[in-house]
Amino acid sequence: MSFDRPDIYSARVLPGEENPENANTEIVKAFRTFILEYREGSQFIYREQLRENLLVNEYSLTVQSDHLIRYNEELNQRLADDPVEMIPLFEKAITESAQRIIYLQSEIPSHFPSCQLILRSKDNEVSIRELDSNNISKIVRISGIIISASVLSSKATMVQLVCGNCKHTMRVQVNSAFGSLILPSNCEAPVQPGGQKTNCPPDPYRIVHNKSTYIDHQILKLQESHDMVPVGEMPRHIMLSSDRYLTNKVVPGNRVTITGIYSIYQSKNKKNSSSVAIRNPYVRVLGIEADVDHSSLGNPHFSEEEEEEFLKMSRNPNIYESFANSIAPSIYGNDDIKKAIACLLMGGSRKQLPDGLKLRGDINVLLLGDPGTAKSQLLKFVEKVAPISIYTSGKGSSAAGLTASVQRDPMTREFYLEGGAMVLADGGVVCIDEFDKMRDEDRVAIHEAMEQQTISIAKAGITTILNSRTSVLAAANPIYGRYDDMKSPGENIDFQTTILSRFDMIFIVKDDHNEKRDIEIASHVMNIHTGRNNLQQQINGDYDINKMKRYILYCKSKCAPRLTPEASEKLSSYFVEIRKQVHISEEQRNERSSIPITVRQLEAIVRITEALAKLRLSPVATEEHVDEAIRLFRASTMNAVNEGNGMRADLVREVKLIEDELRRRLPIGWSTSYQTLKREFIDGKNYSSEGLDHALYVLEKHDTIQFRSQGKNIFRSGA
Repeated sequence: MSFDRPDIYSARVLPGEENPENANTEIVKAFRTFILEYREGSQFIYREQLRENLLVNEYSLTVQSDHLIRYNEELNQRLADDPVEMIPLFEKAITESAQRIIYLQSEIPSHFPSCQLILRSKDNEVSIRELDSNNISKIVRISGIIISASVLSSKATMVQLVCGNCKHTMRVQVNSAFGSLILPSNCEAPVQPGGQKTNCPPDPYRIVHNKSTYIDHQILKLQESHDMVPVGEMPRHIMLSSDRYLTNKVVPGNRVTITGIYSIYQSKNKKNSSSVAIRNPYVRVLGIEADVDHSSLGNPHFSEEEEEEFLKMSRNPNIYESFANSIAPSIYGNDDIKKAIACLLMGGSRKQLPDGLKLRGDINVLLLGDPGTAKSQLLKFVEKVAPISIYTSGKGSSAAGLTASVQRDPMTREFYLEGGAMVLADGGVVCIDEFDKMRDEDRVAIHEAMEQQTISIAKAGITTILNSRTSVLAAANPIYGRYDDMKSPGENIDFQTTILSRFDMIFIVKDDHNEKRDIEIASHVMNIHTGRNNLQQQINGDYDINKMKRYILYCKSKCAPRLTPEASEKLSSYFVEIRKQVHISEEQRNERSSIPITVRQLEAIVRITEALAKLRLSPVATEEHVDEAIRLFRASTMNAVNEGNGMRADLVREVKLIEDELRRRLPIGWSTSYQTLKREFIDGKNYSSEGLDHALYVLEKHDTIQFRSQGKNIFRSGA
């Protein structure tokens, strides 16, 4: 029986056959023979599979299309040419085979359920945007990401109608997964023996729900993968209709490959009469295959050759440096940042404590620095190399787009959740560019997602918690566009302490003026643009992207390192030491640091240590891993905490004195020349020219000083 057939259909006649019923009987017999007799070696694959499914009360059979081609190519061709007609016959054959397996020669009960065909195909995939009218009522294979899944509902396959006047009953098959059921407008009771017909009013029928037949039904929405969307185009999506044993198989965020029948349905919307002939497309699902590389639910599969190659890679003493050098190899320098990204891609070990609390294993990294330091390029590379990744820009992202939004189902009018970037990237990395351009209320929305790795929703009567086990790689600019050495980190960083404490590593990337380094960067960039062969190996890196992606998957699925007692002791001592240093530094400056050093930072070093051990497939993290983790933490977060303190404190004091003197000497509306100020401040009071220049720069930032174009005169214009 078909649960989804068009309103107009026909049965084909086999050559030499005049009765369609005889043709259908022969086809059912051919399918039944395939199920019971197909074997590989001495094993009857489908007979055994069907028996195992029936033992657990699962009335379904998963069939590989290439097996059907091998057994009977003509039968497979019929299935491909007319699946709407052939699928019910195939399912009838499965049901008859199941009855024969269970009951043998005994009497078969009338209530035996219909079995479902689950089809697995290896045909070429078709992009969602390539589906057209030629594919209607054909089997297609498409892939993408599930962006929403409705709640499980009951769909009627056969409804029983009763006339309210004469009590005439009839059963009507429901053809489409979408659209509404059209009831007969007049009573269809047969003519009475006396030749009289009952005089029933128009639209007499009503549905008897408890005597109708139902199946489980779920509506999914499939969107194109990001790498399949052409530049400048919006990603396309299509509705999926799954029923019976294909429901509740996937959740939003899963990458899947769908085998199904491309179908059409008439929308309920009757406002526009010109749209009567327009049908909306959907895919009736025949099989769902979760992408093993992207599925956070199941373990990815690796061949023996791959495992042997990865084990050989892990034994390489230089794997850490080689892996880091393979991250964005066309970008010069930034070695510590690349090593931090390697740790982020690996991640630490996720732990669940005896009291039920969970500790995250994912590492979050913030790149804060001047424009033109290749922060966005690093983010783009991580998007490519991470097995699961989503790239987004802070200015174009809202709180709902990052977490989850509540949508209303157009058919049932019920509310349901649609996952945002943090939910769809579950088990991967979210790259957020222009992090400083986000609105504060949007940035606050990801606080819970970054530490507890869940997203709590309480909207429109929906109260639930979604998983967001993701690493966050964010890039931001300082508050003034460029990093100002004369200001403390707190004055340069326009972030709250609450968000900064959730980043395991914070890198301040400055565009320093260093002639030797500038020459090396210029040479590197010109070699890339001119395609010099001597730099080709360096640009390509030690490992290609696909091998890195598979190695990351292998390490994350096979290894969960734990700290040795010696490593734990060393980490504890270091944490106590840096807390003492930061406390003394804060007392000297008489202000609290904007980048806090809390227990979260101790856990951050633990995660970095575990990631370094995981990179080498080591089951334990040793003191050697701790030393490198501490070095990375010092080069990132501790360097950011101490930035601008200590060695330039005298210059900061000098700039402050010159600022106060300039405000006192130069009233609003007055102007003077730079040479006059230089003579008075440098020659007269022994201030440095560097201090004067910085003081003028700071005042100009506050719009109190303007440089006139002629003669480098200085004009006081603000308050």
